[in-house]
Amino acid sequence: MTDRFRRASGILLHPTSLPGPYGVGELGAGALAFLDFLAKAGQGLWQVLPLGPTGYGDSPYASFSTFAGNPLLVSVEELVAAGDLEAGDLEVLRQLPRAAVDYGRLSAVKLPLLRLAARRFLAGATPARREAYERFCEEERAWLEDFALFMAVKDRMPAAGGGTTAWNFRWDRDIAERVPAALERWRRDAADAVAEWKVIQFHFFAQWRALREHARALGIRIIGDLPIFVAPDSADLWANPELFKLDGRRRPAVVSGVPPDYFSSTGQLWGNPLYDWEEMRRQGFAWWIERLRFALRMFDFVRIDHFRGFQACWEVPAGEPTAVHGRWVETPGSELFDEARRALGDMPVIAEDLGVITPEVEQMRERFGFPGMIILQFAFDAREAGGLDPANRFLPHNHRRDSVVYTGTHDNDTTVGWFADRTAEERRLIGRYLGCRLRDVARSFVRLAMSSVARHAVVPLQDTLGLGREARMNTPSTPGGNWRWRAGDGALAPGLAEELHELAALYGRAPDARR
Repeated sequence: MTDRFRRASGILLHPTSLPGPYGVGELGAGALAFLDFLAKAGQGLWQVLPLGPTGYGDSPYASFSTFAGNPLLVSVEELVAAGDLEAGDLEVLRQLPRAAVDYGRLSAVKLPLLRLAARRFLAGATPARREAYERFCEEERAWLEDFALFMAVKDRMPAAGGGTTAWNFRWDRDIAERVPAALERWRRDAADAVAEWKVIQFHFFAQWRALREHARALGIRIIGDLPIFVAPDSADLWANPELFKLDGRRRPAVVSGVPPDYFSSTGQLWGNPLYDWEEMRRQGFAWWIERLRFALRMFDFVRIDHFRGFQACWEVPAGEPTAVHGRWVETPGSELFDEARRALGDMPVIAEDLGVITPEVEQMRERFGFPGMIILQFAFDAREAGGLDPANRFLPHNHRRDSVVYTGTHDNDTTVGWFADRTAEERRLIGRYLGCRLRDVARSFVRLAMSSVARHAVVPLQDTLGLGREARMNTPSTPGGNWRWRAGDGALAPGLAEELHELAALYGRAPDARR
């Protein structure tokens, strides 16, 4: 185990959930203040969700690009300081709700502001800023050109009823199929919009780089999140159709999901396009290696979502109403990671190995030295089992050092909300296991995570605050109302920092603790 995985703890908080006055958390003062809070709290880790521009359902896991940054996270105060916006321009954002993100209203007012700032930048940037911008465009050309054009075309092809439309359903066929003449015409006709999208990305990555530098100075490492799949409405699919299993109209022929199980008699139908792994193999897995290389530049660790899919994917024919009529199709994950390790060296990857995991998946995870995940809430779901199963891998006495332990994740209810749904018998069993009366279940679970032998412990901010289900980030398989939660202005209080620092020091997780 490398020093990267030295014993530490941290907080799971997506930047959209940071407090602030502009309708959404941003990569400016609020994010810097959060890093300062983590340092005071003795925390060495900050875990975020995917940072891409959100598409359908506002989900970070359904992004218009696996490489681009989310424009909504760009700090408008930083743009004022740079001279691209005026202080009065921000008043429209101050009218947005602060308690939760209203993505519809936010996008309607913030994206035009960002484009205004981009136009002012293009018209009047200093030579030094212009040089930095041009260097960024050159360094990120491999994905930036396609992404900026993709977004510019979407802007000009509104769907019926408003919004933007999926490229492979309503775009003109010539640009959907990337006919060279159509690409050239769009690059010419939409040149101004393309340039604006590039500038917005320049601002995002400049701010993220400053945030990373501040984190490093404080000794805080950032855990990023890499979804295994890309969204069907994405620049990734549009620009690389040969890498996916598509039909003659460049629509997914098969889509992702998971089979029926105890939790759902019809399985889960995610709908992501699936990779053509044979073509990936023929190309030496170059696209995936570049994706991993990019993520490792962005973060200190990369959590790969649905790691199980690198051994086999549940493949469902497109158009099926449920995931019932799918099949397992093996995937060459070991070959991919062999090639990636040759190109990138040892990778600080965390494998999301939840759900039904086969021995083959475990062997692949262990072969490459990727820590897995432990969810404490899963240890105490005793309703159907008729009691606690001593062999449950999520129970603390079964934890492994090469793991990351969580009280819950973005897909779980808060610990307080989860506990409210436990039966009286389950609550009694939890109390017996912990050896105490559960007056404050969230605080007890935070302590339990901190005391685990797992090298990393990560706790959602909601659990450190003892919040209920009103603070849940996401409820899987629900169509709306997710990803909205934001911390209140007083959430990052000195008292909370002191409490977390005491726990981190007590259990050997503080940066200055003896290891």
